[in-house]
Amino acid sequence: MMDEDTEQDGPRDGARSANAPRHSRRLSDKILIAFHHACDQADYEVAEQLLRILEMMLTRRPTSPDTNRRRNMESLVAAHERLWHLRHPEASDR
Repeated sequence: MMDEDTEQDGPRDGARSANAPRHSRRLSDKILIAFHHACDQADYEVAEQLLRILEMMLTRRPTSPDTNRRRNMESLVAAHERLWHLRHPEASDR
């Protein structure tokens, strides 16, 4: 039985062509997806740890000049805001 993530990444066997990318998403994107999944499951400790890892990845020296640093940082800020609002629901009621 294949789960949703496996289907998105494509086949794991030798059926992949030599020119096809091995992974369809960057590691940072997968960590962000896992963060949102942890938030959806109300596992805020895991979400916080994933956010720390993501922050470390995005704030270290960039490995390739073509990455969109501004967009990545906006996603990081939005993730921090989501976690804060989930942990402080009373602030949204005001």
